[in-house]
Parts: sequence; structure tokens; C-alpha cells
Amino acid sequence: MELYKPDMMELYNPDMMGKYGGMAMEKQLFFADVVGKMDWNVDMAKGEIAFGGNYVFPMQILGSFSHSSETWLWGWANSQSNLPEKLLIQANKLREYGDINKIDWLVNGQFEINRNWMHYIGHIALGMFEASGYYLGNFGAGTICLTISAKDIDQKFPNNPLSIFTVFPQLISRYEVNHKESFVNYLIQKKYEIEKNGNEILGKNGEYKVKASFDNMGRMTELKNIE
Repeated sequence: MELYKPDMMELYNPDMMGKYGGMAMEKQLFFADVVGKMDWNVDMAKGEIAFGGNYVFPMQILGSFSHSSETWLWGWANSQSNLPEKLLIQANKLREYGDINKIDWLVNGQFEINRNWMHYIGHIALGMFEASGYYLGNFGAGTICLTISAKDIDQKFPNNPLSIFTVFPQLISRYEVNHKESFVNYLIQKKYEIEKNGNEILGKNGEYKVKASFDNMGRMTELKNIE
């Protein structure tokens, strides 16, 4: 059977990234700063990942990327590794989402893909399951993609209202999303009150106010802080 090979336009689902991308990217940037380049190790029996001697967190396995064949393998399709079902809850939920919404790459167990795509699925899963972060662990022959639940990190997450100005430009430069819809979702997740006026969005969070302007295609043309 010929291996499934999706094109990039099929992979980058704008609805999924538009809904979860902003907040997921902000949380991931913070998570990456915390764990840095620490050594990592997983304990499949306990369902945990350890970073250095400082952190041990519950994890979920999404899948893995083979460096030799350059293919992605979902955790639920990895029959050879006998992965514990308790570590595949999120991967299976993504599969169910793909079944319901007719998204082929979520229901095909293995397929060819660029390794950078793992960041995309990591962001999607982080946002959808409200994880603390995702991690790509290189184990030599491949890279495993995990999501992590870490109360200690969640409690330290600053959620700065003004982080929008650094995070959102990164999101729209990296992924194909509807700028306007993605921005509104991001503001809502950051507890902003929203006012819509045509192609302008005003967000208010306490003393902080932000204003974004968009063209008729929904693309952001300006983002600024209002004193």
C-alpha cells in the first residue's frame, strides 16, 4: 500500500490553529524557557518525563518522527512499541476529532512529513487539551512528540496581557490562519473584554488596552497599545 503523503495546505488547518494557536504559542515559549536544554528521560510505566534533576511531569504521547524514513507515526498506530493506553488518551482524541471533521492526517496512522510539522501538532494539542507545553525529544533514530501537564509551571506562567505584541506576530508569520478570528480567540483566552467595530478590534484587560486593525481579507494591518 502506498504511504499517505498529505500536502502542506492540507496539514495546516486554519480553524484548529486559529482557535488554539495564540495562547498555545505563548505557553510554549514560557515552557521552553523553563526546561531549556536540560537532559530528559521518560518513564513509560509511570507515564512521566523528567528534565534534569529539577522536574518530573505527567505526559501524553502524541507520536514520533523517524529520522531515516522521514515519516510521522501516531502513538495509537505504533503497535510495535506497546505504548500504554493511558499515555495515548490525547492522541486518540485527536483521531476522533479527525473522524468527526474529516481531517485525513489525523486518522492516517503513518505518513511522510517534514519534521518541523511536529511543532504544529504540538501547538494544536497544547491548546486543545490545555497542556502546559509540548516537547520534542530526540532519541537518536527518531523524535518523540509529547504534551506535558505541569502544575508548577502553570502556576508560574505570567500570562502578561501585553505579551500579545510579541506572540501574535510570531503566530501569523509562522502559520496560515485568519488573523482577525485568531486574534479574537487569543484575546478571549487572555481574559480581554472585546469590542468589534468593523475591521477594528479593541481589547481591554484592566488598565491595558490594545487595538488591532484588519483589511477586508481579515489580515492584520496594525497592532498597537492604547494609553
